[in-house]
Amino acid sequence: MARKHTVFSTDQGRHCKACGQPKASCNCRHTTQPPADSVSDGIVRLQRQVKGRNGKAVTLVSGLPLTDNELKTLAKELKNVCGVGGSINGPDILIQGDKRDQLKEVLEGKGYCVKLSGG
Repeated sequence: MARKHTVFSTDQGRHCKACGQPKASCNCRHTTQPPADSVSDGIVRLQRQVKGRNGKAVTLVSGLPLTDNELKTLAKELKNVCGVGGSINGPDILIQGDKRDQLKEVLEGKGYCVKLSGG
């Protein structure tokens, strides 16, 4: 006798991608740890980039050991402090314009070790 397999079910809501369990009962802590590709040396780097942006500068904030929700919250705060727009690109935050000095002050005030990099 062949076993029946559930093809699609919504009775338990969304499932964790790591363990396959419903997110409400997930114990793998996948959602509370920083992404694996964001493991860094503990230094937040601020880099000015213009390549591929028609000569317009953006500040790339990388090396933040934060979860997705914490990253969104910090990005919103940094955009408000600088008075500009921005976005999140994977584990990095993009802030419009060359705002490295302002961002360095804010991040050091939050206890991060910050280095300026790039042109």
